[in-house]
Amino acid sequence: MSAAAPALRPPVGVVDVHVHIQPWELMRPEARAKIGKSAEERAALAALMHRPGEILARMDRAGVERIAMINYVAPDLMGFTAEVNEFAAGIARHAPDRLIPFGGVHPRHAADPGGEVERLRELGIRGLKVHPPHQEYAANAYLFDLPGLAAVYEKAQALRMPVMVHTGTSVFPGARNRFADPMPCDDVAVDFPDLTLILAHAGRPLHMETCFFLARRHPNTYLDVSGIPPKRLLTYLPRLPEIADKVLWGTDWPSPGVDDLGENIRDFLTLPLSAEVQRKVLRDNAYRIFRWEG
Repeated sequence: MSAAAPALRPPVGVVDVHVHIQPWELMRPEARAKIGKSAEERAALAALMHRPGEILARMDRAGVERIAMINYVAPDLMGFTAEVNEFAAGIARHAPDRLIPFGGVHPRHAADPGGEVERLRELGIRGLKVHPPHQEYAANAYLFDLPGLAAVYEKAQALRMPVMVHTGTSVFPGARNRFADPMPCDDVAVDFPDLTLILAHAGRPLHMETCFFLARRHPNTYLDVSGIPPKRLLTYLPRLPEIADKVLWGTDWPSPGVDDLGENIRDFLTLPLSAEVQRKVLRDNAYRIFRWEG
């Protein structure tokens, strides 16, 4: 009987830029049910969100050095109010070098959107999340009926805070998938050229080519590959090596279909990609855009 193949381990400490550490007590029941796990598993995850020590232990087992904890404000559809910002900043204080808090400003609900971005930066928030299908506006809505969104981008650009924009469809109840198209991000990149944009999920499953185009066109626009089954990544993004400097690793854990941080990494390592491309995606690109040393 042949010996089992050794488990693949990442060549570097991985940075996962898309992990949902969120206050589940705010999440609407219909949204929580859509995550698809059993009631017991959902209860365990809800408790885990408030236990940074257990989060760090999961990261250690997976070989993950740092995570970006993704939060955003979508009270109408998901139940997430601006309280998510204090939550994320509070969790991050337990390990500020490893837990990177993303928060959000909803320009329809904030009296001073630009000032709120500045307040979040002082709170400790390191990046912002915009979720068009859940917040029900396009990423370029500042050109039409949402001028406060321009203030969010302008202040984030000035403070050098990355802005992650959800691209691609959402299956959560009430999601408006007409806002899933990433092309409005072209306007954002043109109008705010020094803003670091991360196109979450690389537009999956309908808009991958658009995201590829945007990453190639704009110097400060990146993709994260969260939510894409790693073994199918090169089916979705066959030209990934051409933009290896613009791709960030992410899992979307614990969203539907994403069971384990480490399993996704191991699946990624089976792809026919060079060690250089692996290292850029798994760690180096994130270090560059967050301006970390090492």
